[in-house]
Amino acid sequence: MSSSALPRRLSRSWDDRLVSVIGTGRRRLEGAEKVSGTTRFTADLELPGLLHVQLVLSHLPSARIRGIDTAAAKSAPGVVDVVTGADLPGVSAPSPEKPLAVGRVFFVGQPVVAVIAESETAASDAAALVDVDYEPLPPVVDATAAMRDGAQTVLDTEEEADEGDAAMHGAATESSGEAPVKRPPNVSGVVSLKRGKTEAALKSADVVVKAKYSLAGVHHSPMEPHVSIVRPEPDGGITIWAPTQGPFAVRDEMAKLLGIPPHKVRVVPMPVGGGFGGKVTLLEALLVLLARRTGRALRLNLTRQQVFGVARPAPAASFDIELGAKRDGTLVALRATYHYDNGATAGWHGGITASFLTNTYQIPNFEITGYEVSTNKTPVDAYRAPGAPQTYFALESAIDELALELKMDPIDLRLRNAFRGGDMGADGKPWPAIAMVECLEEARKHPIYTKASAKGEGVGIALGSWGGARTPSSAGCRVEPDGTLTVHVGTVDVSGSSTGLAMIAAEAFGISIEKVRVETGDTGVAPYGPLAAGSQVIYSMGGAVHEAAVEARRQLLEIATNELEAAPEDLEIVDGRVAVRGVPERYVDVTKLVALSTEFMGRYRPIQASGRSAVLEASPQFTVHIARVKTDAETGAFQLTGYAAIQDVGRAINPPEIEGQIHGGAVQGLGRALGEQLVYDGEGQLRTGSFLDYEMPTADQLPDIDVRLVEVPSAVGPLGAKGVGEPPAVPGAAAITNALARATGIRVRDLPLDRSAFVR
Repeated sequence: MSSSALPRRLSRSWDDRLVSVIGTGRRRLEGAEKVSGTTRFTADLELPGLLHVQLVLSHLPSARIRGIDTAAAKSAPGVVDVVTGADLPGVSAPSPEKPLAVGRVFFVGQPVVAVIAESETAASDAAALVDVDYEPLPPVVDATAAMRDGAQTVLDTEEEADEGDAAMHGAATESSGEAPVKRPPNVSGVVSLKRGKTEAALKSADVVVKAKYSLAGVHHSPMEPHVSIVRPEPDGGITIWAPTQGPFAVRDEMAKLLGIPPHKVRVVPMPVGGGFGGKVTLLEALLVLLARRTGRALRLNLTRQQVFGVARPAPAASFDIELGAKRDGTLVALRATYHYDNGATAGWHGGITASFLTNTYQIPNFEITGYEVSTNKTPVDAYRAPGAPQTYFALESAIDELALELKMDPIDLRLRNAFRGGDMGADGKPWPAIAMVECLEEARKHPIYTKASAKGEGVGIALGSWGGARTPSSAGCRVEPDGTLTVHVGTVDVSGSSTGLAMIAAEAFGISIEKVRVETGDTGVAPYGPLAAGSQVIYSMGGAVHEAAVEARRQLLEIATNELEAAPEDLEIVDGRVAVRGVPERYVDVTKLVALSTEFMGRYRPIQASGRSAVLEASPQFTVHIARVKTDAETGAFQLTGYAAIQDVGRAINPPEIEGQIHGGAVQGLGRALGEQLVYDGEGQLRTGSFLDYEMPTADQLPDIDVRLVEVPSAVGPLGAKGVGEPPAVPGAAAITNALARATGIRVRDLPLDRSAFVR
């Protein structure tokens, strides 16, 4: 990519040596294999004796299982086994979390029976022969109705909201305040935060916006469906091949399930054909138990329709907001009540939502109450920036409505109430170096924002943020006989992160990135690495890779010091050689130094380095999106004619890849406004369970997305870097609805938007 094609970068200076790799545009290391079709995904693997699994899924949202007739399926050609929930170990009370349903079902798409056969076709044909006798139960489909007294109970056992999943994706928060004494029906958790005198502050406010906002649930929709292979091993262990975002998380969970030491579970991470938080664990528990039962290697590859029913989507949410301000725009109070529709699970998004609501703008008084609600739908889980798109649609819409009431520029209103580095947050902790103000100031100058609007045109902005995950990490580094550098990690690449890590290693070691290779090993040999989620791979692992590369360089120069009789500080690595600085004729080839460290009866130790990292503080990221729309009052049609995404990235390791991340995230955020939704009818049936019905944004709906990178380096992130992946998916929905409100005077508070609302 030429320098002119790079996203515009707005930087603060940092005290650093001039770099030659970091901050330059580099092609993705694995890109050529992917575009040429030579990458081998999990579905491409063939193992000796591999069997195939097909699932029988529930077609009812809530029912008791009176009986299962598997006789016809067992006698079908090619069938090896037909397994029900009662056939698996650990049978207990019914639960939607069981690998196969036991006793009853809780959502349409819940696996009930697994058919194992010699081929995918045989397994599919036999699955159609399984007869399940259901006793239908009244489903609870609407989250609001689920909380009313007398509502049918969704889960047979009372479950508590699980913050473990939230922490895994960098979305956990500490609870404070007191939850209401009474917990409504089907509510697994309540978040309650209070500060100051909210009621009095709202009464004294000059302007109060009071509104209800809602968003539909949405699906990850990865190009690659969910697929896994499991093989039992002779020593009682298992090997798993899966496109998982968290190999070590899968290892630990499966070891616990089987009651065996973690080292007996070997997870081989495969290329991930789209994850977005939805590919950590899903099929592995069932396959592990089936493989133990049959003693054979098994593969389960979900169809696209099955993915919509089985895979965990993002939850729908509803917010009631009261936001008050003084005439000069100073925010004085926020009251918010919200709930998440978690499907047939406990859920965990409420805590992070409370944090965003109270800790985005300086609001002295607030009352926040959030409910985790269970319904008879597919259980939900993490999807890119879990909880943030829902929260910021409500918050940023309310801020925009307030700006209109105050007749105040929406950026000025946000700047008046913005946090700056060093300010005390609502959690009682000072903010680190953040760029909330810098992103807003850049948005104010952007031509999409400053250009005059014609009749029927409108411009909207919205802000978003993400706290970021962090996990202790390790990495290995080895100099190969050909003089190249191999970096060993245990975290998969889902977004070009391996290229960024290679750039860090190249910079630290002193060679070009073309001579660096990043290998993701299986859990049996790889250094421990974090989950590839929560915008944390570079942030958590970059320091470990940097330390390993610096140590490998030190080990190489240690050998060269003896060979060249020069101090390490007088040596440099240039063009595959270690030379004495200023005396280029005094050199030794790197390949020779490696050979000396591995020769028989040699006196030098091999060049094998390791690095570790534990980032102890978060580096919050802020972003501002600008949308310009053109509307047609006669037809209700509108066109998104301009879009910009301005984001603080700390320090841009690989700007083109960051731009790509922001493009993808922005489109996913816009999809929530333009048509993506999981629509359930009153009987709990999913009506948008295919790409014929699930409306993802297409190229003709989207303009070029102008990306501006703001670089306010982190004090603790590797080389000043911050996370990148989550923020761009956050503010898009609010930006476009704010633009439409200014173009038409019509405020959209429910997503996805209904175009008929704009017909006059």
